Amino acid sequence: MKVETYEAIVENGQIKLAGVVRLPEHTKVYVIVPGDTEPHRFHVSSPRLAHPEQAANFVKEITEEAANAGV
Repeated sequence: MKVETYEAIVENGQIKLAGVVRLPEHTKVYVIVPGDTEPHRFHVSSPRLAHPEQAANFVKEITEEAANAGV
C-alpha cells in the first residue's frame, strides 16, 4: 500500500489541506493528530425546549395554604 503525507489544519470543524491537493472521491484517509495540540475543552450548554412555543406550560404558579391545613 502506497502512503502519502499531507499537512492540514482544522477550521470550523473541517480539515483543510495546505496547498492544492486533489484526491479521488471516496479515498480512504487516516488523520493523525500530533500530541502537542491543546487539551480538549468541554462546553455544557443549558437545556433548550424542543418546542419553544410550549414555554408557557412551565410557568411557576405559587399558591398559599392556610396554616395547619388538613391537620
